Amino acid sequence: METVIKIKNVTKRFKEVEVLKNISAEFEKGKIHGIVGRNGSGKSVLFKAICGFINIDSGEIWIRDEKLWRDIDVPSDVGIIIDSSGFLPYYSGLKNLKFLASLNRKIDIKKIREIMLKVGLDPDSKKHVSKYSLGMRQRLSIAQAIMEDQDIIILDEPMNGLDKNGVDDIRNILLELKKEGKTLLLASHNTEDIKILCDKVYEMESGILTVIES
Repeated sequence: METVIKIKNVTKRFKEVEVLKNISAEFEKGKIHGIVGRNGSGKSVLFKAICGFINIDSGEIWIRDEKLWRDIDVPSDVGIIIDSSGFLPYYSGLKNLKFLASLNRKIDIKKIREIMLKVGLDPDSKKHVSKYSLGMRQRLSIAQAIMEDQDIIILDEPMNGLDKNGVDDIRNILLELKKEGKTLLLASHNTEDIKILCDKVYEMESGILTVIES
């Protein structure tokens, strides 16, 4: 099986606090990899490091055959939900996605509308994102993470704020993406999400990553 992301002996400190402690892992193509752990355990820091958002103190991160911060600064073809605060609050959901899509120019308005409908949002709604519920913002974040047909999708607590129907919808979307051969990294507090979705499960505790199910 092809390894898409390889993490080797990665350590990250913030001042005197070691938040990632000599972490090594390999994430394979076409699988959903789950990471469970409490708030502050290091999950989000690991995801931000993989995305090139923060530097590490030691170790290596490889995306396919490219080494982060040597061959590339930010990996391409990665869809990300780490937080949903980056949307423009006084734009509609559609206008936000149009703006983000204009940066790479990979997709047109028809594709954006299709993705919004897929995640359960109305592309014709004029409601500003500032008026969105938490669940609607999560749906918009998921639309942004998958709209450009990204090969790697990194999701930090993607079910936050969703009701039962919303959770079921997003689970089905993630399983569809897996069938398409996408590689997904999923952090969740919900053990049911992990059980239903994930092929391999890790636990993050105090900056240490351990395989608990594979």
